[in-house]
Amino acid sequence: MSSDEGPHGRWYADACGAAFAMELIGERWSLLIVREMMLGARRFSELRQALPNLSAKVLTERLETLQANGIVARSFRKPPVSAQVYGLTDWGRALEPVLQELGRWAVRSPLHDHTLPLTPVALMLSLRTMIVPARASGLELWIAFNVGEQHFAGRLREGDLAIHPIGEGMTSPDLRFTAPDATDFLPVFYGKQSPAEAGGKLKIEGDPALAQRFIDLFALPPKCEG
Repeated sequence: MSSDEGPHGRWYADACGAAFAMELIGERWSLLIVREMMLGARRFSELRQALPNLSAKVLTERLETLQANGIVARSFRKPPVSAQVYGLTDWGRALEPVLQELGRWAVRSPLHDHTLPLTPVALMLSLRTMIVPARASGLELWIAFNVGEQHFAGRLREGDLAIHPIGEGMTSPDLRFTAPDATDFLPVFYGKQSPAEAGGKLKIEGDPALAQRFIDLFALPPKCEG
C-alpha cells in the first residue's frame, strides 16, 4: 500500500493520533469485529454468528481493511480442524486497553441499555475490564465459564483475570459458572442479585463463600451526573 493509498488523512486530514485511530478502526462494525477476536482467532462463520446484524458483505470488507491496516491476519488451523481463521496481530491485540477504557467510559452513561444482547466474548472482556484488582489480594483461582455452547477458562492471579476460550469445559476448576446466555451473568455480577433473585438461570458450582467473594471483585463505575 503506497502512502497515497493509506488511510491516514482520508477522512479528517488531521495529524492527531486519535483522528488516525478513527481512520483505522472507526468504520461501523470494525471495533466489534476486533472485540470478537480479542480472545483468539475466529472463523468467518463464527464472526457472523456473534454479530448477526452484520452482513457477510460488510464483514468481508471490514476484514480486508483490517488486514490491510495490519490489525488482523488470516491463517489456517491445522488438522483436524483445517479451517481458515482471522486473528489479531500483536498490534491488534494492543487494542484491548482501548476497548476497556471505552467500556468504562460508556457504561457511565444513563443511556446505556444493559438488556441488549451480549456476546460471550464481550462478557468475558467485560469481566477483565470491570474487575477491581485491590479486592483480589491473595486470591488465586481457576474459574470455568460456560456461556451457552461456548466455554472459557479463567485464571485469577495477582488481581489479573486471564481468560481463554477452550473447546470443552474444565474438569476441576475452583468455581464454575454456567448460564444459557451472557446477559444471565449481569444481574449477579454487576447487579449483585443472588442467582435466585436473577431468575435462576446462572448456575454456580463450588464453595458458596468463595463464589460470592469472586463475584464481589467486579463493579461498574458510577453513572455520570447531569
